[in-house]
Amino acid sequence: MTQPHAVVIGSGIGGLTAAVALHRRGWQITVLERAASLEPVGAGIGLAPNSQRALDVIGLGDRVRSLAAWQGDGGMRTPGGRWLARTSSDAATERFGGSIVLVHRATLIDILAAELPSSAIRTGASAQLLEPGTAGGARAIVATAAGNFEADLVVGADGIDSAVRSCLFPAHPGPSYAGFTTWRVVVPAPAKPFAPHETWGRGALWGTQPLKDGRIYAYAAAVSPAGARGADGEKAELLRRFGDWHDPIPGIIAAVEPGQVLRNDVHHLIDPLPVFHRGRTVLVGDGAHAMAPTLGQGGNQAIEDAIVLAHHAVPGGDLAAALAAYSADRVPRTGAIVRKAARATRLMRLTSAPAVAVRDISMSVIARFGPGLVLRTFDGIADWQPPQHTYAASTDDAHTARGSSL
Repeated sequence: MTQPHAVVIGSGIGGLTAAVALHRRGWQITVLERAASLEPVGAGIGLAPNSQRALDVIGLGDRVRSLAAWQGDGGMRTPGGRWLARTSSDAATERFGGSIVLVHRATLIDILAAELPSSAIRTGASAQLLEPGTAGGARAIVATAAGNFEADLVVGADGIDSAVRSCLFPAHPGPSYAGFTTWRVVVPAPAKPFAPHETWGRGALWGTQPLKDGRIYAYAAAVSPAGARGADGEKAELLRRFGDWHDPIPGIIAAVEPGQVLRNDVHHLIDPLPVFHRGRTVLVGDGAHAMAPTLGQGGNQAIEDAIVLAHHAVPGGDLAAALAAYSADRVPRTGAIVRKAARATRLMRLTSAPAVAVRDISMSVIARFGPGLVLRTFDGIADWQPPQHTYAASTDDAHTARGSSL
């Protein structure tokens, strides 16, 4: 039998996870990435227990867990340093079967890419979906400067401004501005120990989290007009907004090289898509369900997408039924998380002193009943289970194929 061919457009976390999972299932894989290399845009990503279990399916969960740096207490604080709520890695493990693992995106990309044959990933390959194909008939067609690809399956993993989505759903309004901007940095760890925290102020928040390699991943968000930028640079902007917040925040900002601050306005797909597929083409990740980062689930949901897609898309099976099942599984779940993240965004965007005071008091009251109530925000999210535990039966064959020519 001819091995079915899947073309993945985009080599971000969702695209590479889909490529690895489909490869494990027996698909021939080509990943098309328009950038010249796999260096990801972004700094850190928090992998929650739900995505760790998803990665277990392709044999990578324990490798990710070995990168965990969060141990002991953490929680939410005010800009002055007062703790609003405390939780711990042990409490998260007890409730969800694991705690958050913070990794650098480049590390995760390297782990995923290493699981594919050496010729599978083609960088500097801008791709355009010409035909989505028909699930029971014509193959999909993807155009590149080097020629066209015919594919039995196309996975659109090309991000929030997805051209694949626009091709499949031209009438959809696309993403909208969520009302705030974000900054991300990675710096050496401060000399003085600190507890991981997320600090909420008036229309702004700051998070400080440790990485396994001894560095710190810090992120910030603030209400801002779309497209605004710091007049004298983003480090100076961070100092203005957060320089008088509690330790270790001022020291982290001071340690940042000016050119290392990543700033991005946040957009989300608040108008849901009806389905995530058309013909032989399917969407994963931000192109399907971009969400605000207030729950930390964007990359996690992309990983879930990839595993669920590969579960249904069995080579030689009924592709129309498989993609319909994928949409049926993923549209309701991701839509609910997009809406929940939007509600969390509204809390973060509060700027009036009375409203912020009510928010903070509510968080403190909830926290008094124990870390379990704080963690309840992630019930139904972090406790997700993949549709099957492992592709162990095909893993050995997949590893044998590494380095082979496609």
